[in-house]
Amino acid sequence: MTQEETRNKRVVILGGGPNRIGQGIEFDYCCCHASYALRELGYESIMVNSNPETVSTDYDTSTRLYFEPLTREDVLHIIERERPLGVIVQLGGQTPLNLAVPLEKAGVRILGTSPDSIDRSENRERFRQLLDMLGLTQPPSGTATSFEGAKTIAAEVGYPVLVRPSYVLGGRAMVICYDEGQLETYVAKAVDASPDHPVLIDKFLEEAIEVDVDCIADGETVVVGGYMEHIEEAGIHSGDSACAIPPISLTDAVVDELRRQTHAMARELDVRGLMNVQYAIRNEVVYVLEVNPRASRTIPFVSKAIGVSLANLATKVMLGHTLRELGFTEEVKVGHVAVKEAVFPFSRFPGVDAVLSPEMKSTGEVMGIDASFPMAFAKAQLGAGQRLPTGGSVFISVRDRDKRHIVPVAAKFAEMGFRVLATAGTAHALERMDVPVERLKKVSEGRPHIIDYIKQDEVQLIINTPSGKIGRRDESLMRSTAVQYGVPLVTTLSAAEATVGAVDALRKKAVRVKSLQEYHKDVQG
Repeated sequence: MTQEETRNKRVVILGGGPNRIGQGIEFDYCCCHASYALRELGYESIMVNSNPETVSTDYDTSTRLYFEPLTREDVLHIIERERPLGVIVQLGGQTPLNLAVPLEKAGVRILGTSPDSIDRSENRERFRQLLDMLGLTQPPSGTATSFEGAKTIAAEVGYPVLVRPSYVLGGRAMVICYDEGQLETYVAKAVDASPDHPVLIDKFLEEAIEVDVDCIADGETVVVGGYMEHIEEAGIHSGDSACAIPPISLTDAVVDELRRQTHAMARELDVRGLMNVQYAIRNEVVYVLEVNPRASRTIPFVSKAIGVSLANLATKVMLGHTLRELGFTEEVKVGHVAVKEAVFPFSRFPGVDAVLSPEMKSTGEVMGIDASFPMAFAKAQLGAGQRLPTGGSVFISVRDRDKRHIVPVAAKFAEMGFRVLATAGTAHALERMDVPVERLKKVSEGRPHIIDYIKQDEVQLIINTPSGKIGRRDESLMRSTAVQYGVPLVTTLSAAEATVGAVDALRKKAVRVKSLQEYHKDVQG
C-alpha cells in the first residue's frame, strides 16, 4: 500500500477537550465508539483531545493520539501532518462543532453533516427560516446584541423569557428572566459568555413537558433512537433533568408528531450521522426548542437503553455506509423502562444552592432500568447517591401554583405511614384536603424549624419547589443544609410525583438486578 493510500485510510476525531461542568464525559463515549468503528472498517483513527481523565486518551483506544488543545491552529497543524481522509467533528460536543466552519474554510474535509447544515441549525435567523419552511412551531423569540434590543424583544414575546448565549454548551449563562431588571443583569452575562455572537431570547413555556429525541440519518433513511421524556418540566437544563425511555405520559399521537418533525428536519438539513432535537409540549402543541446536528450527551444513555451503539453506526454512516447496509432501519421497541438521572457535585461545595435551573450543574449521570417506571426511577436515584426513604418524615414546602398539585403526593406519603411536615402555607392547603400534616415554623419564625429537624435527623426527605426570586433566597439555606446532611432533596413537582411512586415501589418489593444484556436479549428474543 502506498503512502497516499495509507493517508486515505486515516480519519481524525476531535474530542471534547477539557472536562468541565457543561462539557459532559458522555461525548468521550461517542469518540471512543467512533474509534472502534474505524478500526472495524480498517481505518487508522487519529484522536485529538486534551483531557487525561478520558478513555479516548488511553494509549490503546486509537491508532494515534494528539494530546493538544481543540483550537483551529492546533488542529490544522495535526491535519497538515497526518493528511487524513477527513475530520469528524460531531461526536465531541459543542467544542469541536464550533470548529467545523473555520476548518472547512481552511480546506479541511468535514465528514458527515456539512458545516453549512450545522450553521443552519446554530444560526437563529437561518433556523427560523428552516422551521417556517417546514411549517414547524417554535416559541416566539428574537436575537439581540444589547440590553435595549433584548428589552424590545422581551416586551414583544412577553415575560418570562429564556435568555442564553449562542454557540455555548451546557446552558452556560442561560437564565429565565421574569422582569426587566433581571434581563439587564443577565444580558451582560450572556454577552460575556459568547461575545462574538448574539444573545438568544425565547418566550419561556411554563409547565411544559420537555422531550429529547435522538436520531441517526444517512441522507435518505432517518431512524429515531429514542424519545426521552424529561421528568422535570421545561426550564431545567436537559443535562440535569432525569428522563425516561420510552416516554411515560406522551400519547401515541404526540410521539407520531415528534417522529414526523424529527424526520422532516433531518432530511432538510441533510444530516449524515447523529442529530438531537429538544421539544417542549404544552396543551398538546409541539414546539421545537433546539436542533443539534451532532451527538448529544444522551447518546450513551439511549444506546444502552435500546442495545444499539448509535455512535458506532453514525461513524460508519459518515464514511459512506447507508443505514440499510448496516441493518438499522426501524426504531427499537423496548420492553423495559430506562431512567437517566443526573449526578451533582453539590456536596463538594458547602453553601451552594442545590436548586436546578437552565444552566447545567451536573457532572455525571446514571441509569436505572426495570420493567416499570417507578422501580426504574428508584434504581436511578440509588445510583445517583440519593437513598430514598421507606419510612420516617417528609417535609413539604411548595410555591403557590404547586399547592393544589402536591396534595396527592402528600396524601400518598401519609397513606404509606410517613409523618408529613409543612410550613404554614403548604400545611393549610393540605389540611383543606384532609391530609394529616404537622406545621413547622419558618426559619424567620423561631425554633424549632426545618434546619433543626435536618440537623437532628428528624426528616428523611424534603420536597421544596422554589417560589420566585425572594423565595429562592429564603429557601436556599434549607436546600444547602439538606445536601450537607445527606437528606434526599426534590425541587420540582414532577420529580416529587415520580419520587412518591418510587418510594411506594421500594416498599412493595426488593430491588432486583439484571444485566443490560439480559434486558436486550428479552427484546430480541
